[in-house]
Amino acid sequence: MTVMTQIAQGEILKETPSPGGGALNAPAIIAEGAGCHGGRETLREAAKAAGMTETLARYAKDYPVGPHDQPQSMCPAFGSLRVGLRMRRTASVLSGSACCVYGLTFTSHFYGAKRTVGYVPFNSETLVTGKLFEDIREAVFKLADPTKYDAIVVMNLCVPTASGVPLRLLPKAIDGVRIIGIDVPGFGVPTHAEAKDVLAGAMLKFAREEAEHGPVPASRAPRSEKPTVTLLGEVFPADPVQIGAMLEPMGLAAGPVVPTREWRELYGALDCAVVAAIHPFYSASVREFELAGRPIVGSAPVGVEGTAAWLESIGEAFGVPRARVDAAKVNLLPAIKAALAQTPIQGRVTLSGYEGSELLVARLMIESGADVRYVGTACPRTRFSEVDCAWLEARGVNVKFRASLQHDLAALAEYEPDLTIGTTPVVQKAKERGIPALYFTNLISARPLMGVAGAGSLAKVVNAAMSNKGRFDEMRDFFEGVGEGFAAGVWEEQPRDRPEFKAKRRAKMAKPAPEEMGAC
Repeated sequence: MTVMTQIAQGEILKETPSPGGGALNAPAIIAEGAGCHGGRETLREAAKAAGMTETLARYAKDYPVGPHDQPQSMCPAFGSLRVGLRMRRTASVLSGSACCVYGLTFTSHFYGAKRTVGYVPFNSETLVTGKLFEDIREAVFKLADPTKYDAIVVMNLCVPTASGVPLRLLPKAIDGVRIIGIDVPGFGVPTHAEAKDVLAGAMLKFAREEAEHGPVPASRAPRSEKPTVTLLGEVFPADPVQIGAMLEPMGLAAGPVVPTREWRELYGALDCAVVAAIHPFYSASVREFELAGRPIVGSAPVGVEGTAAWLESIGEAFGVPRARVDAAKVNLLPAIKAALAQTPIQGRVTLSGYEGSELLVARLMIESGADVRYVGTACPRTRFSEVDCAWLEARGVNVKFRASLQHDLAALAEYEPDLTIGTTPVVQKAKERGIPALYFTNLISARPLMGVAGAGSLAKVVNAAMSNKGRFDEMRDFFEGVGEGFAAGVWEEQPRDRPEFKAKRRAKMAKPAPEEMGAC
């Protein structure tokens, strides 16, 4: 019987795991009880021993880490799951520890996912004997209904990846339903932003090979008569419309956004004139576009200078006559400049996040008048981020790739900004110090950035936050000392310091551990 759990909105349907072994015997890589808490190095070495060396080497090349090992952010698999759940006629199935699957499904539905998440559970026996792979295979065959799905995505989390569960052995297709198996372990993919690329790249590879072997279905949207520019990286829904208006005077049109919302859009994305790497870290996707012979341009049309440079790069990549590029700039740049002047930002800002658009947001804020001192991104430095990095550094901005929480907090302490934009712990620390702060993912990256719409999108929320400085000072003074130091925790009476307990504890910890009986 298929081992399959479907986790839907408020509904759990679970079948009982079937006992017994299987024909495919995976090596006993993960000791019982170790699981995903065995440590990153333990899992990585186990994965190599289980035959995953090539996969890990590819990830290490595509998503280089450093100067530290890995940024502090949510589970990377959330990125690939989010991409799968946003696609029509696509089933997403997870294989991993139950605690991980629970967290991923909870987070996905918290962020608005309205599709079922499939789950293939396992225990030590099914993992070691290879029965887990057979259960995954059986679940895929059960799901593969061509009237419901174009594709099924199976995602190995940490433990199945470390145990070498071979998703590559799944059928390529079942009754016309494509089967995409990917490994997204936390010890191999640094951030959830890059995990989006793991799935997007795998899908582009499948679609490219399909197109090379014959005709493919047309996209739902009418095909543009003009050459198109594919947009690489998740953007606000209004941004492709803005970009399309920018490209129209040059005789070009905005194409699909990758990651796509439907399988058919992948063919349209590949059938483009130029790829715009709005998010510069989609290494696997870039590889597929380059194999398809498509030129790729970095950065994005943000602000006056960013838009001008981007239009020139697109025009050069496609061979647009200089006159048409200049006409597009004359048509667009004055309106963007006016919008920036109408809604200026005045104040010192530090900015950090893990979405991949941090450098673009910083450029837009600087052109709006903000004094941006620090930009930290959890994503890596790539050849497509060089333009934005050079522009920011030329204006005295400290740009930190693969930034850690410690880097972001150090910048907060050093620059004493009027506003901090960052991740949850950075925002929390700033507010503790009485500094206004905004969460990057929900309040900044979820806004248009391109063209005229982007020019005025940040000023209102940023200026409103900075104007609350007085309120933060009042709250800090009122709550000074509450929940800090000895007063931290839950108390049923008035908190009081007990230095004698601290001294007793220190003395106990300083004593050497007693030798065990019979020790040599």
